[in-house]
Amino acid sequence: MFTINVKERIEKGKSASRRLRAKNFLPAIIYGKGKTNVFVELDHNILINLQTKPNFYKEIFSIVLNKKILKVKIQDIQHHPFRKRLQHIDFVLI
Repeated sequence: MFTINVKERIEKGKSASRRLRAKNFLPAIIYGKGKTNVFVELDHNILINLQTKPNFYKEIFSIVLNKKILKVKIQDIQHHPFRKRLQHIDFVLI
């Protein structure tokens, strides 16, 4: 099980996400049935390094947000068209 520390995003939208990516952070969202969506940001380098591990896409993640631990799985990842960078990630609550 992987553990990732995240921070809640205040600003949302295309320009805010671009500013995050310029600072080497990755915009993400956490959602689930009957739950409110939570917009978060996480360090891009941590996720790129975890992506090389086997079973990365099948693994359950522990996300630490405001001292609360959330159990999530990856729902969708958007990659940059030609760079080795991630653009956005969706997590779904378990």
